[in-house]
Amino acid sequence: MPRAGNGGYTVRHYTLDFDWRAPRTPFAARAVIRASATQSLSRFDLDFAGNTLHTITVDGTPAAAVRDGDELVITPAKPIPRGDTFTVRVTYTADPTQRRHRDDAIQDYGWVPTPNGTVLYAQPDGAKMIFPANDHPSLRAPVTFHVTTPPDVSAVANGRLVGTARRPDGRVKWTYDSEQPIAAQLVQVAIGRFTFVDRTGPGGLPVRDVVPNGLVSGTEAYRSLVPDHLSWLEQRLGPYPFRRYGVLVGDGELPVALETQSLSVVPKGDLTGDRIDAERDLVHELAHQWTGDSVAIRRWSDLWLSEGHARFYERLYSDEHGGTDLEDAMQAAYEQHDQWRYDAGAPAEPTEPTLFKAMRYDGSALVLYALREEVGPETFDRIERSWVTTYRGRAAGTQDFVSLASRVAGEDLKPFLTPWLYGPHTPPMPGHPDWRVDPVED
Repeated sequence: MPRAGNGGYTVRHYTLDFDWRAPRTPFAARAVIRASATQSLSRFDLDFAGNTLHTITVDGTPAAAVRDGDELVITPAKPIPRGDTFTVRVTYTADPTQRRHRDDAIQDYGWVPTPNGTVLYAQPDGAKMIFPANDHPSLRAPVTFHVTTPPDVSAVANGRLVGTARRPDGRVKWTYDSEQPIAAQLVQVAIGRFTFVDRTGPGGLPVRDVVPNGLVSGTEAYRSLVPDHLSWLEQRLGPYPFRRYGVLVGDGELPVALETQSLSVVPKGDLTGDRIDAERDLVHELAHQWTGDSVAIRRWSDLWLSEGHARFYERLYSDEHGGTDLEDAMQAAYEQHDQWRYDAGAPAEPTEPTLFKAMRYDGSALVLYALREEVGPETFDRIERSWVTTYRGRAAGTQDFVSLASRVAGEDLKPFLTPWLYGPHTPPMPGHPDWRVDPVED
């Protein structure tokens, strides 16, 4: 995604105002973006697509703006000196009927309708369908959400509910604070007829599930396991990295779960079927809070660090709780690894458009499994805990991981990891000389 994200400035804060009306109905919206110039700016870009643009001001003065594909090119009335802080206000009509589809993203993204509301799927680069942003996985800023709804529905967003206020016309304004910086791809705003279910996680961590009214009892059995999942992951990765967590149960035909920060989206079908499958999905999205959300990827080619870790811990949990044996799952992935390399590129070297393919999931979990077999479980666990601790709240990439793993292990792991991450063929699996890779088929 070469045009995702923009240089020349750093966003310090987003304030988003959505005057939501009804499913599949356009509504008034405003984004206020406070930023600092990292160079002198005679113009700058925001990622913004779809929607009907109305007004743009920079520091209160009208600014010129043109669309260039999915870029909104803004020319302020006067240049912004390097180091200055400036505020951009964009008013527009948000159109939740306009969505995009990427073959490698599995699902439509942007605003996704539910029977009586909406849910957001911004990953990988769909935030531009929702609000003007500097949309890159390594770039984060705090967000304040103001969402006004009819009185018969509720709104939820990442972070903490600051408060609600009833307007004279009966509509309700919901205000949320993300509490911590968040990447645009991890933003969540959902509206619907919800029940909020509160419970407590390890160390008193607030856990609030957001559930469509008709799905509360049917999904409770699996949602109630989340505190146990938190405890299990904290034993391996250290303290949960955010101030609260919860599961947003997705109604309607939502195709996949999604790790939106501090509030994972899990489709209802994932929570009403087989327990092993449900727990795998819940653990996968929860593991992302450490790897992918707290430790952000530096660029999209580092996606293996996010999805590979989430799949590894999903598989490890399943192995320990009555699911598929981890070694069996990894041997199956090993057999297909050359085919995946041929179809979708090596784990850290995806070919366009193959980001969200099997190689970035079980194929990347296999790299971590190989590392564990090479250095031993105890050293591997120290690498993992050091990874999420060292880069907590920061962006990191593949070479950062290789360097950190080498330091923790006390040996240079680059010669071992490089062919796993970049090579055209799958290396031998340490400790399993009998494992074989299937031939590649065109």
